[in-house]
Amino acid sequence: MLYLPEAAIDVIKIFSLGVASFLIAFLFTPLLTKFLYKYQLWRKEVRTQAIDGKDLTYFQKFHSQGETHIPRFGGLLIWMVPAFLALLLYIMAKIDTGTWWIHKLNFLDRGQTWLPFFALGTAALVGLLDDFLQVMGRGKYIAKGLTLKQRIILMGFIGAIGAWWFYSKLEWSSIHVPGIGDFEIGIWYLPLFIIVMMATYSGGVIDGLDGLAGGAFAAIFGAFAGIALFLGQINIAAFCAVILGALFAFLWFNIPPARFYMGETGMMGLTAALTVVAFLTDSVLVLPVIGFLLALESGSVILQLLSKKFRHKKLLLAAPIHHHFEAKGWPHYKVTMRFWIIGVVCAIIGLALRLLG
Repeated sequence: MLYLPEAAIDVIKIFSLGVASFLIAFLFTPLLTKFLYKYQLWRKEVRTQAIDGKDLTYFQKFHSQGETHIPRFGGLLIWMVPAFLALLLYIMAKIDTGTWWIHKLNFLDRGQTWLPFFALGTAALVGLLDDFLQVMGRGKYIAKGLTLKQRIILMGFIGAIGAWWFYSKLEWSSIHVPGIGDFEIGIWYLPLFIIVMMATYSGGVIDGLDGLAGGAFAAIFGAFAGIALFLGQINIAAFCAVILGALFAFLWFNIPPARFYMGETGMMGLTAALTVVAFLTDSVLVLPVIGFLLALESGSVILQLLSKKFRHKKLLLAAPIHHHFEAKGWPHYKVTMRFWIIGVVCAIIGLALRLLG
């Protein structure tokens, strides 16, 4: 009889769940896209202004048609498939009490994955509302839907719930500094959690080129799967793996020319879940390294706005920074693939830093 050590079984579990997530999402996507195209669930008008009210000259030049002919809601894959897989395995484990491998594959765990699933689901539903308002042409925002302020406030509210749970229920009040140790920060844990949640979501501006966001988040969740595995948080690693599998299926249909866009339902869900995973693995200080592309994209928008306000001129040709490189003449696929490389390298560096000591 073949004997496998527990560590090998854990690795098989993580990879198997990732592959299962990819296959389910891949097979479901044709049905989803057929529905989205049948009911024309895309924006009915192109954005013409930035968040500061200025004209989007370069954006209109390169993206004048895409937003009005390609559906949103691709992010449904990224949260519905992991939720379906988790629920299916949980029910199977409850029904079949004698098959060990079914129980082993079940990764719905109160101590490790309830919180990430809560963050993923609640934020994704808020994003789903925003996507729906955008395709229906409702709301006061530039491209309709919820305003940026409303979305950030709602993410802050979700972050406040998570912060309260970590601090009051789990009694977490310290952060880990790689290579040094844990530092007690007390009540400051609450605002830190909320700020990280909103800051991570601000990196969602990376969803601006076909395949760019999917590849960036794939590298990020792959790194956190590795961190969780090394820390013995097997179900968190499995959670990251099923997200990764769904992202790969999404990427299959999102690389140029995109079959659909992720939309806010995917972006808000991913960034909320990522924040919770970063805190659960005590890796929040390496999150800016692993998620360097998110920080770069968000920072480029902030610096652009500050430059226009105080210097009265642009720092970049266009913001976020991926549009700057487009404006300089880079083909969109070159921007995307070079950003993917940067994202993978930063994810590996962040993974190595977290494992120091």
